[in-house]
Amino acid sequence: MTALVPGEGRDIIEVVGIRGLGYHGVLPEERRSGQLFIADVAVAVDTRSAAATDELDRTVDYGVIAQGVHGVLIGEPVDLIETLAQRIAELCLGLPGVAAVEVSLHKPGAPVGVPVSDVVLRIVRERG
Repeated sequence: MTALVPGEGRDIIEVVGIRGLGYHGVLPEERRSGQLFIADVAVAVDTRSAAATDELDRTVDYGVIAQGVHGVLIGEPVDLIETLAQRIAELCLGLPGVAAVEVSLHKPGAPVGVPVSDVVLRIVRERG
């Protein structure tokens, strides 16, 4: 999934398939009926200290990531998946130790006028 590359001091934690019913979209029926959104998130974090000490507070808790992302998916409606993906990225970058994040946001029920399996937006953001 990820375009983030592990390296010295940069390990990757992925949480894949976070699902939520959201009311995002520009069309009235999207806002009225809601639809499934799925997020895959990869965060770059140095896990060496956590590995050496076996202490959760020395890494990023992927349960916190999953809960937070789910909250964004089911939260305040936005028109564009670009906005939704950015909110998820900002949430992850706000966690201590996260140097970068990749968000893949899936909208499998996107109303595009022809049959498609999925519409996916992938963004990468780094701590600035």
